[in-house]
Amino acid sequence: MDNEVLAAVRELLPGIAERAAATEEARRVSASTIRALADAGVFRMLQPKRYGGAEADPVHFFEVVRAISGACGSTGWVASVLGVHPWHLALYDDRAQAEVWGGDPDVLVCSSYAPTGTLTPVEGGYELSGVWRYASGCDHAQWALLGGLRVGAAGEPMDFITLLVPRADYRIEEIWDTVGLRGTGSNEIAVDTAFVPSYRVMNNYDMSNLRGPGQQVNAGPLYRIPFATVFTTAIAAPVIGVVAGCYENYLSTMRDRVRLSLGGGRFVEDKFAQVTVARAASEIDAAILQMDRNVRALMELAAAGEEIPMQPRLRARRDQVRGTERALDAIEQLFKTAGGQSLDRGNPIERAWRDAHAGGVHVANDAERALALYGRGAFGLPVEDNLV
Repeated sequence: MDNEVLAAVRELLPGIAERAAATEEARRVSASTIRALADAGVFRMLQPKRYGGAEADPVHFFEVVRAISGACGSTGWVASVLGVHPWHLALYDDRAQAEVWGGDPDVLVCSSYAPTGTLTPVEGGYELSGVWRYASGCDHAQWALLGGLRVGAAGEPMDFITLLVPRADYRIEEIWDTVGLRGTGSNEIAVDTAFVPSYRVMNNYDMSNLRGPGQQVNAGPLYRIPFATVFTTAIAAPVIGVVAGCYENYLSTMRDRVRLSLGGGRFVEDKFAQVTVARAASEIDAAILQMDRNVRALMELAAAGEEIPMQPRLRARRDQVRGTERALDAIEQLFKTAGGQSLDRGNPIERAWRDAHAGGVHVANDAERALALYGRGAFGLPVEDNLV
């Protein structure tokens, strides 16, 4: 099946690339760019059909994210994060889905999943307060998914939960000023006191066991694959896309360059430069191929109505973090050999280097943790983790 959204997005890429410096300077993606991406169908790709979405193949969604990220890392990151939340919302009770999309299917949802919220159980739900950082693209959202920790009577941790909160119940504090991904507007969300009804709460334990009340109304295979795979791939895909875009910029920039030192001559005739290109291209290809393979395998299991065992879930996480590592290795090689001009502020190679490394520090891209989980599973040891 053709990726129709990708075809529409490709027409937007020159403008997105042209605005990349302005996006970085503004420290947020413009409303006009978000509107253009919405019109192209990006944010409805993983949204249920019953609310105007496409329920698209997630591999196609990640392909779109990589393309946008190649033009502007910040725009691609925001497109991925805002674009993956309709998938998560589809797991919620239908009353929550109706509140968000019932009046306008184009409403966007941001998130900050870290369980920093303070929860007080009350009749019918929770009272929530707290501060959450790094809510990418929050300026464009009318709802937020916020993390909290449910505790027992003695104060012992019971489960992480995610609460869906409307824009009227929180404020945004502008704190985002970083080295990379500067244009993502990943600002802070603050809630003084808000009531969150129980139907707008999801237990992470249920999600880890591939359950959610929304499956009663959204029965397609898309909503039966692991949250950990969908979300962490949405965090890795922009990094890989940034590096793939940097690779193309590297080729076009370096093709006509003449060395003024090291014996002179055309850069493209340098065999060490040729090896760099080959290594970088291979790392990018490997990252994409493995991640796409794993998502397809999980979708095939879900479509067949089969139980999804732990092994392919662990493999998806293994290859997702390795995909990020491969992308970062590739951009290191490109940056190192691009010469002094790549150091100029705003140079596409320089910006991509900063953006890729900024994305690499997200907890979903923590390679050691994910690889250790895979190793436990390979040795037959039990694996219990929310990010698998």
